[in-house]
Amino acid sequence: MIRVLIADDQVLVRAGVRMLLQANDDMEVVGEADDGAEAVRLAERHLPDVILMDLRMPRVDGLEAIRRVLAARPGTRIVVLTTFAEDSNVYAALRAGAVGFLVKDDEPERMVDAVRRAHAGEQLLAPSVLRRVVERFLDAEEQAAVPAPRGLTEREVEVLALVGTGLSNAEIAERLHVGVTTVKTHIAAAMDKLGLRNRIQAAVVAHRTGLVDASFRPVRPPRGGSANSPAD
Repeated sequence: MIRVLIADDQVLVRAGVRMLLQANDDMEVVGEADDGAEAVRLAERHLPDVILMDLRMPRVDGLEAIRRVLAARPGTRIVVLTTFAEDSNVYAALRAGAVGFLVKDDEPERMVDAVRRAHAGEQLLAPSVLRRVVERFLDAEEQAAVPAPRGLTEREVEVLALVGTGLSNAEIAERLHVGVTTVKTHIAAAMDKLGLRNRIQAAVVAHRTGLVDASFRPVRPPRGGSANSPAD
């Protein structure tokens, strides 16, 4: 069961999202918050797996709430809810550790899918959107130090590069001829070694360290393999 917390200052939005999610047998809405302060309090009380977080809320905004929640429980998966896909705060939220974002007028099925994918550790940005996000991060942090991919296995480096191209776990698994679970394991290991919170940060590192070129292609083609290969 995926435990979900909804944080939005609009009552109708919360009600609609709650009804949508609770129609699924694998989801439970454990709380609703109308501002960032309450979102942080309810996150501490109910320990949700996934939080759908509006950014523009009174008292404490969504961006600060993301920082506070993840400081206490880094493993919480936070998906940003926004009215505008180009909201500048989205980039700050991703930098703070959110795993992706949804525009509020997206198709209902996309929100349900996003909750499941967030819970499974998936990326919640289409490749075209990921491209814009990474480019903006690179422009904003041109002089910032980033962790080099040191201490990674060869396979972890390959997977990190493919994350940087915007591929999903399933697409990476197909490209490398390994299982999806294997891909998840390599991504988790690489992110842990590099101190990264989400796939967007991983994609930025892949670009900043030269694993992916400006055309969003891996600099070194993956070597492939089999699902049972010892190298995996």
